[in-house]
Amino acid sequence: MAHTETVIAPSSKPRILDREPLVLNNRSYSWITNRICGIVENRQPSIWWWLFVPSVLLTGMMVFCFVYLISTGVGVWGQKQPVAWAWDITNFVFWIGIGHAGTLISAILFLTRQKWRTAVNRASEAMTLFAVMCAGLFPAFHVGRVWMVWFLAPVPNANAVWQNFKSPLLWDVFAVSTYFTVSVLFWFIGLVPDLATLRDRCKPGLKKTLYGFFALGWRGGNRQWNHYEMAYLLLAALSTPLVLSVHSVVSFDFATSVVPGWHTTIFPPYFVAGAIFGGFAMVLTLMIPVRAIYGLHDLITPKHIDNMAKIILLTGTIVGYAYCMEFFIAYYSANPYELQTFQLRSLHGPSVGYYYCMFAFNVFSPQLFWFKWARKNLFCVMLVCMCVNAGMWFERYVIIVTTLERHYMPGSWRVFQATWVDKATFIGTFGFFLMNFLLFLRFLPVIAIAEVKGVLPESNPHHDDHHEKGVHELEIEAGTVKI
Repeated sequence: MAHTETVIAPSSKPRILDREPLVLNNRSYSWITNRICGIVENRQPSIWWWLFVPSVLLTGMMVFCFVYLISTGVGVWGQKQPVAWAWDITNFVFWIGIGHAGTLISAILFLTRQKWRTAVNRASEAMTLFAVMCAGLFPAFHVGRVWMVWFLAPVPNANAVWQNFKSPLLWDVFAVSTYFTVSVLFWFIGLVPDLATLRDRCKPGLKKTLYGFFALGWRGGNRQWNHYEMAYLLLAALSTPLVLSVHSVVSFDFATSVVPGWHTTIFPPYFVAGAIFGGFAMVLTLMIPVRAIYGLHDLITPKHIDNMAKIILLTGTIVGYAYCMEFFIAYYSANPYELQTFQLRSLHGPSVGYYYCMFAFNVFSPQLFWFKWARKNLFCVMLVCMCVNAGMWFERYVIIVTTLERHYMPGSWRVFQATWVDKATFIGTFGFFLMNFLLFLRFLPVIAIAEVKGVLPESNPHHDDHHEKGVHELEIEAGTVKI
């Protein structure tokens, strides 16, 4: 049989054979281990201390404010009738929202097999824990007699005071505590293989003992990996409903009331989208500086930043839709009190500036991410994320405070004025959050070593087959194939 040759014209537009790598510059297993463990093992850069010391001072200021509040009374905060909820509940909802991105990245993106999550999931999970810790402070001290806060737990007590299970505030306790517990378990289970890596690299001493204790005897055997993957999958499946339920329950604090401006069914999805929106913005706000300080450019790539910017754009657009829908429902319901509430918020009320800041930061600024150059410009990404962080606080302030400033009776109308204790306490929680995050950077791996190794091409058992197939397809595009 005569030899024949079929000539295929090369394509006018080259076809991309492989996806964009999630680890750049063909880094090896050992390079990943040394780079991530080196952050914990080596001395921290000077900028770490320049951030840690002020964060400790701010945390001390927060503690002082809470001690002052307990010894003096809740009146040191600025809320008075009719504004009984003010900065305290605003800050509570703000911090709970920030904690949502961690569970989303860890659980939902894991279940949907989005491998790009591996470089940012560890830090976002830690951020979730610290944000929930900050959030829990405000309702606990808001009750005034914080030593009696255990009455919120459904346990018998000497005074026969039982909880009101019809109250959404009680379900806040259940939802937030469950969310925090599952998030801690999820975060710790993911840490176990990396703690074993740090244990094996440490010299004998206290650090090696502690890493070994928390590594739970991990040796990397096949049975251990099977159990680990099953536990991780089950916790991811358990965590996924929490992403929707926790902030939905928080929104019921408002939606189940009969106060104009709160009594609306759009609040649960609106709050969930806003929480994911603000959470992803905070993840980028933290990880872009960490990437620059510790030289993690090959692990946290432009693809990671681009994907998170797209999620911010999506959720920001959903939040903008919710803002517009609130106005439409207020008009369509023909309820004069509802319509007047939104007119006072946005047109001629005493706090319209907060509304305009909210709308500009949360709706307009993320629209820059429609453009690829904006998603690739780190300065632009950081600017938008900072706007979103501020805008989400303004959103909670607008919903809670400006609604209560204009209640049913004009004689009780009052413009809320925050006191120095309000401001100092809120600023102090940022110090508490940053202090915990910096300690996390100092003693634990900021990136999941085992998971990042799993996205390398050589981790695929069919890597060599894919490589040969890629070369063959390149030959086809280049010119001839012998038959």
